[in-house]
Amino acid sequence: MPVRTKQPIEQIFHALASEARLCILKELSVVDEKCVCDLVGCCGLGWSTVSHHLSILREAGIIADEKRGQQVFYRLILPCVIEFIECLEKPNCEAKCIHFDTQASS
Repeated sequence: MPVRTKQPIEQIFHALASEARLCILKELSVVDEKCVCDLVGCCGLGWSTVSHHLSILREAGIIADEKRGQQVFYRLILPCVIEFIECLEKPNCEAKCIHFDTQASS
């Protein structure tokens, strides 16, 4: 099992800033792993588009890939992003939120 390397937070947020990548992550969160061909069907995107988005998610350390023969399988290795996304999608998130006061003086 590959070890997730720590990536800058900005890179993770960039990876999450796409409807297509969110669709891919949600699919990977409900199964152990999927190949590109499975993700093409569920997200309604072309093969090369899905591969591009998977590359961004992999480089951000959110997913890992494993080649088996001709196919590459992807799996989620940073499951906390799913919890974060689900929290943001709730209309009245019950999680404690931190509010930053940008006007506060030091």
